[in-house]
Formats: sequence, C-alpha cells, structure tokens
Amino acid sequence: MRRLLNTLYVTMPDAYLACDGENVLVKIEDEIRFRIPVHNLEGIVCFGFAGASPKLMYLCCERGVALSFLTTYGKFMGRITGNISGNVLLRRTQYRWSDDETISSRLSRRFVAAKIINSRAVLHRVLRDHPEIVDNNLRDSLVLLARMPERLERAADGSAIRGIEGEAAHLYFSNFNKLILNQKDDFQMINRNRRPPTDRINALLSFLYTLLTHEVVAALESVGLDPQVGFLHRDRPGRPSLALDVMEEMRPHLVDRLAVTLINRNQISSDGFNVKENGAVIMEDDTRKEVLTAWQKRKQEVITHPYLGEKIPLGLVPYVQALLLARHMRGDMEDYPPFFWK
Repeated sequence: MRRLLNTLYVTMPDAYLACDGENVLVKIEDEIRFRIPVHNLEGIVCFGFAGASPKLMYLCCERGVALSFLTTYGKFMGRITGNISGNVLLRRTQYRWSDDETISSRLSRRFVAAKIINSRAVLHRVLRDHPEIVDNNLRDSLVLLARMPERLERAADGSAIRGIEGEAAHLYFSNFNKLILNQKDDFQMINRNRRPPTDRINALLSFLYTLLTHEVVAALESVGLDPQVGFLHRDRPGRPSLALDVMEEMRPHLVDRLAVTLINRNQISSDGFNVKENGAVIMEDDTRKEVLTAWQKRKQEVITHPYLGEKIPLGLVPYVQALLLARHMRGDMEDYPPFFWK
C-alpha cells in the first residue's frame, strides 16, 4: 500500500523553485524560505510561480514527484512528470477498451452510479441532521436520485449515460444551497458554473476540483494508466479524461463536503473572494491558503475503504481506485468496484 505523502503548495507569486541535492528549495529574491527532502513529497503545485530550475524538474521526474503549474486563480497551465510506470500492455488494453462502446458504457455506468449515490448521501445528511429545513423539492430530488442507478443499467450507450449524469447533477446542485447553514446571504449557488465561476461557492468548488484532479492524475500515472484516455469523458486535446471519469465518484465526499464545512464553520468568509468587473469571482490569497490547509487535513482523515474493508487515509482513495481499475484491466478482477460512500 502506498503511504500518504505530502503535496507542497507554493502560493507566493514571486517564489522560485530550485534544489540542493535531494532537497526541494523555495526561494524568494535568492533567499531560501523553505526546504524539504524530495522523498517527503508526492507532488508540488505552484500558483503563479516565478520559475523553476531544470535541475529541480529533473529531480522531480526522477523521484516520481508530479510538478503542476497553475495561475494565481487556480487555472491549470501544465504539468511535468517522469516516465509512466507500468507496462505497455496495460495501456494498450486501456486504448482498446476506450474504443469499445460496450466496455466504455459499462465502466461509465460504474463511475456515474457511484457519483449519484454519493451525491444523494451528501443531500440525505440534511434530511437526517436538519429535517426542519427540508422542503418537498429536496424530498422529490432524493427519490429521483435513488431511481437513477437503475436507469443507468438500462441506458443504451454513452450518450444516454451522460444525459442521466447531467440530470442528476442538476438535481444535486439545485439543492446545494440547503447544505449551507451559515453565511447564507454570502454563499448562494444559482447554478453550477465555471470558466469563470460567477459566485463564491462555484469558485470554491472549482478550486478544490482542480486539487482533486492533480491527485487523480498522479494516481493513474502511478499505476501505469494514461490519464487522458477515458470512457465517460471522451478524448479532447489536453483534457485528462480518465482522471475526470474516476473523479466523478469522489467529488461529493472528498470535495463537496469539505466546501460546505469550510463555509458552515466560518473558516472562510465572503471577504476572501474578489468579484471582478466581468462578474468572475476570484479567491484571495489568504482564503486560498486556508482552503489548502483544510484540504491537506482532509486527506489525512482515516476511513474504512468500502471495498477493501481496510482503514486508509482519505487521500489514498484516488490511488486505491486507480489500482483497482488497473487490476480490472489486467484481468485480475471481474469488474471495477467504484468508491461508494454513505
């Protein structure tokens, strides 16, 4: 089992990354502000960085540390990794399966069913913990979401599956405001939007989804799978389609619940977001740091994996699911068990 390492988040826009032997250095105006051994890291994510030395990039590639670059607002720019581990036969199987509509639809059903069930579980917590604020719209949505996994099994092809996924997402996010118990006036979602997000909740969710994407891409590469060739999300240049597939089942539990907790516990506030003239909502530096700290703590929480029955840190879920998917493709498992959480 892979042990949970740390991700280094560099949020200082004038930081320069370098290395000294086996140590990663963060410099500002040639002064070393931070030093950490490379073997303590699984990834480095830079927001609006000043630069990185080629020697550091080589060290990261050699040690299997993913190095990702984002804008100061959290938009993904690029990623540097070393050789993909695993064998070519696994990736050839992945490419053949992606071109097979029957297999792609079967795996897509697994990803979407888990997303729907986990989304319903998040909404159901409101019904359980705060029945006084539950309305008929939420009750009706819970009933409809409960029926959707059965509809997925009858879906004829990938287009039908994606249609059901879109319908489920609409039901879920139309009730998302009911999860917000504090700061209701400042954190309201009209609909799920991005590029750019136009409200504070969408800005928070988009930022956290970017962090989850980094984790899932690294997990898939670690087992030898190609993150860009998926089954539910079709090929598009530059898009990590398989990572987006696997992310679907993890979004509600890993990201959405964290976002709601940050708001309800007043760990973030409306002052931590900046509204631009074009309506785009951008997260301020202090809020970004607060969210990153909470994300790291979230990854350390221990759960019992629903399929393995073993206790693992939550941050290992992407690696476990990537491993299970690779084993299924190798023929070691009859089917892929998605991540269900209730």
